[in-house]
Amino acid sequence: MAEPGAPLLAAAGVSLRFGGVRALTDVAFQVNAGEIFSIIGPNGAGKTSMVNCASGRYRPTEGRIHFDGADITRLPTRKRAAIGIGRTFQNLALFGHMSVLDNIMVGRHHLLNRGFLPGMLYWFGGAQREEIAHRREVEEIIDFLEIQHVRKATAGTLSYGLRKRVELARAIALRPKLILLDEPMAGMNLEEKEDMARFILDLNEEWGMTVLMIEHDMGVVMDISHRVMVLDFGRKIAEGTPEAVLADPHVRRAYLGEADEVVNDPEEALAP
Repeated sequence: MAEPGAPLLAAAGVSLRFGGVRALTDVAFQVNAGEIFSIIGPNGAGKTSMVNCASGRYRPTEGRIHFDGADITRLPTRKRAAIGIGRTFQNLALFGHMSVLDNIMVGRHHLLNRGFLPGMLYWFGGAQREEIAHRREVEEIIDFLEIQHVRKATAGTLSYGLRKRVELARAIALRPKLILLDEPMAGMNLEEKEDMARFILDLNEEWGMTVLMIEHDMGVVMDISHRVMVLDFGRKIAEGTPEAVLADPHVRRAYLGEADEVVNDPEEALAP
């Protein structure tokens, strides 16, 4: 496993085309173990396409992706989950008819070790003990995200903010080394955003998870990110600390659309 500060995820020369449309062009970056790395950019900049390449949902047209030192460019999504890459989606992907508890248990599925025979002998073999152990893990996650009061509720009946927490819980249940968060605060009110930011910080600092996040709320991005990459029309135009990115004239032009615009407060200019 990558040591803190060493590259955990690395993309080199990643390009992605859909027919004649270029979604990404020669993008290179690395996410270091133990950090919160954010990708920002205007709508249509290629942010979700880049995360989809990292998770295996898309396969790059060109370039390579490495995770924890291994080339995973052609590795299927399910195998990336098995080696420690979890994710949430911009559009919620919960099982609306299932309970919160069962939705989170889905995230533990690949960790189940029992085979056919122990499954058939559930009450006599180790499968029952294994499931109990997994449920303890899930209950820990439920407590962490403060959703105890809805643990038995049907996921589809919850408010949007709570469903976002359940989606995060399911991704955490994988116990990933790297968690990919696609707009985790989209559609939330101020209080919900503050709670989500706190959860992400705690995941990083207390649970030791490396975070790759797409987020439009620039205040949150600048407050909790260690480093930030900016995409525009599928190309990387900046990367660095939040302060350096805020001060970059190329970034301001990408957001403002005017090369000669004078910006007194870069953070205000980058607000959605």
